Amino acid sequence: MAEPHNEMTLNETMTIGKVSKHSGIGIETIRYYEREGLIEPPKRRESSGYREYNPSVVIRLSFIRRAKDLGFSLQDIRELLSLSVETKSKCASVKKKALGKLKEINERMEQLQKIRGALSQLISQCDQKRPTSDCPILDALEQGKQ
Repeated sequence: MAEPHNEMTLNETMTIGKVSKHSGIGIETIRYYEREGLIEPPKRRESSGYREYNPSVVIRLSFIRRAKDLGFSLQDIRELLSLSVETKSKCASVKKKALGKLKEINERMEQLQKIRGALSQLISQCDQKRPTSDCPILDALEQGKQ
């Protein structure tokens, strides 16, 4: 995963292209995160109107990317970012959020295992030589069976 490169300094501003390169996040996604309030809108150059990002935005974008990789929604990420800057927040709040996400993932895995079993059963009933009018997979889909 891309991390801020050594060539960045904390007082140097960056174009959106450089931010994209350093964070590994696409330009349109960066703009989307701006609109969603996940990153602060950057200042604009007076001469060209180009966005000028503070290098710290790369760290925030990397946080967002890693949180998304763990399955957190943008709303979850917004809350995690809020917790990360609140001085009175406790790690217990973050743990609670992570436990909730783990529960969701476990529930989704159970659902996927049921779907897998149902689909495997339908596939095993399918005789490839039958006409599609007698296909158990199509019949199940039409009748809502699993």
